[in-house]
Amino acid sequence: MNRYKNSPVFKNTTGKRYYGTTKYPEIPLDFNDIYVYSTVGDRFDVLAQQYYSDSTLWWVLSIANTNLTQNSYYIPEGSQIRIPANISRIMAQYNALNQI
Repeated sequence: MNRYKNSPVFKNTTGKRYYGTTKYPEIPLDFNDIYVYSTVGDRFDVLAQQYYSDSTLWWVLSIANTNLTQNSYYIPEGSQIRIPANISRIMAQYNALNQI
């Protein structure tokens, strides 16, 4: 899955293409969300692969867990992590926000 698929593409005056700002949906709490505690070496992309079978959905976990450090690949050991359960609704909102 390409998270830039629906992002607007522009050209500057020299004809070079660039992506516009990608918008991300809010991810509300859901009764079906999964909660896990991180272990040594856990990362958002690894968890996204494990739970969604798609490592490129790491941003869903990042947005859902704003209480965690966002400037690192690694999640501090023992941190509680919310895994949003309704990924199809999140992706539908993401696609709607980024329609051209």
